[in-house]
Order: sequence, then structure tokens, then C-alpha cells
Amino acid sequence: RDREKSGTKGSVDKETTLSELRGANVCFSDVTNLDSFNESLNNLGVSFDVVVSCLASRNGGVKDSWKIDYEATKNSLVAGRKLGASHFVLLSAICVQKPLLEFQRAKLKLEDELVKEAEKDDRFSYSIVRPTAFFKSLGGQVDLVKDGKPYVMFGDGKLCACKPISEQDLASFIVDCVMSEDKVNKILPIGGPGKALTPLEQGEILFKLLGKEPKFLKVPIGIMDFAIGVLDFLVKVFPSLEDAAEFGKIGRYYAAESMLILDPETGEYSDEKTPSYGNDTLEEFFGRVLREGMAGQELGEQNIF
Repeated sequence: RDREKSGTKGSVDKETTLSELRGANVCFSDVTNLDSFNESLNNLGVSFDVVVSCLASRNGGVKDSWKIDYEATKNSLVAGRKLGASHFVLLSAICVQKPLLEFQRAKLKLEDELVKEAEKDDRFSYSIVRPTAFFKSLGGQVDLVKDGKPYVMFGDGKLCACKPISEQDLASFIVDCVMSEDKVNKILPIGGPGKALTPLEQGEILFKLLGKEPKFLKVPIGIMDFAIGVLDFLVKVFPSLEDAAEFGKIGRYYAAESMLILDPETGEYSDEKTPSYGNDTLEEFFGRVLREGMAGQELGEQNIF
């Protein structure tokens, strides 16, 4: 199932998608409309064994999060089961461990429903994949630094850390969830290879690749707290600012919270307890972006910087 316009800001058209997925049965439909979605899938005339859902809201806005991260993903579950699917692989996010944002709450609600579905029907199973940060989410400053600008980070650059993973390695892990019995009916946090990296260390890698002396711009995290406080106040008067306030909270979250396993008792994040997978490294990714640019890795509406 795909959209006729996909990719960043709808940059990938129907013909391109068909070309890229040559050899597969491709169904274009509206996953937010269950009746339309069911009809489109029925017209394919095939049954399904597994549903893999990588749906995510475009920007984390309040209404968009519930419409996509929960409702559209639930439609995929319902439609898939109706056509015979007995296993559901959900691409979630490691940050749902500490749900302070609407998209996290929406993902958790769907996760919970998957677990309950498997508990009441032993013919159904799930794999919930919770990845750490993607490479492309950390590449937004590469061109700026290449042009001589400082690397922007919050506080001392050590407020948070992640074990970034490439799209290719994550795709491979998701395929493993389809094929491997040891990943059935489990919540699977996953990071890339190597140790966790702070924003400070990510910036140092970038300057090293460029052969430049590190130059950082340290932004006090309190600036974001002040802005969020102002927006929260304004939302009470101007409800249309709801998403703007949510975007501020998203930025604040990623500036201060690690994308690692969280110990609920201590509130501490753990590098050692966060599983590693794959072979692609952030340094290799930065090197490729410096040579070739971010083509194909654009964040679009999810870009924070």
C-alpha cells in the first residue's frame, strides 16, 4: 500500500513509486479512510500473511499524530487482519518510554492494542520495533558546518545521547521481525553499532571529517523552556497555536532526552542496555553527505534545525 504522492512534501509521484517497487503488487489508497482502504486492498485479489507498518505523522502535530500514528495505523491492522494477516510489525520509537508528546501517546495506544489483540487471539502475533535516532535526523547541520557555520547544540552538548541507526540497517531488522521467531510478541528497542553519541561528539565527528577546528554555538536550554511557556499561555487564548506549542515541546524533548533504554526506577538512560544492530556508522553517513549532499535523506516537515 502506498500513496500516489509520497516522500518529502509529496516529491515522489505514482510513476516513480511503481518503478522503485517493480515486481511487487502496489496498491495506492487512503489509509486514513478504512472503507476506501479495504476496497483498494480487496481489489488486489490477494491475501496477506504479515503487515509491516512504518506510518508516522508528518510533523508530530496534535491532530496529525492521532490521525496517523494511531488511527491510520489501526486501519492497517484491521484491514490486514481481514485479509488473513496473522503478524503485525509496528515501527514505533524508543522515545515512547517517556511519553510527554502527543505522537508518543498515540503510538503507545496502538502498541497496547496490538498486545491485547495477541493476548485474546493466539493466532495473531506482533513485533513492536522501537528504534533510536535515524542518521538523517542528525544530518541537518552538515551543510551549515561545511559552509563555516558553528555546530549548534543545547547546554554543554551532553544533555542527551543516542545510538543512531541507518535506514538500511533498520529495514534489515524489520525484515528479521518477519522471519525470526525470537522477535515475536516482543517490544524491541534497537540502536545502531558502536557506543552512544552526544550532540557534542556528533559535532566533533563532523569537524574531524572536514579537517576543521571545532566551533560550537551553545544555546541555553532555558530559552526553549521560556518559549514553550509563552506558547502554552497563548494557546489558551488562540487554540490555533496548539501545534506550534507542540512543535516547541518536540524540539525541547529531543534537545534534552536520550534515545536510549530508560530505567523507569532511576530515570537514567543506558548506553549498555540499548541493543546494537547493523554495520553502518554515523561517521560514514556524515562523510557521504559531505560528498553527495542530503538528497533522498530530507526531513521535510520533521526538520527541527
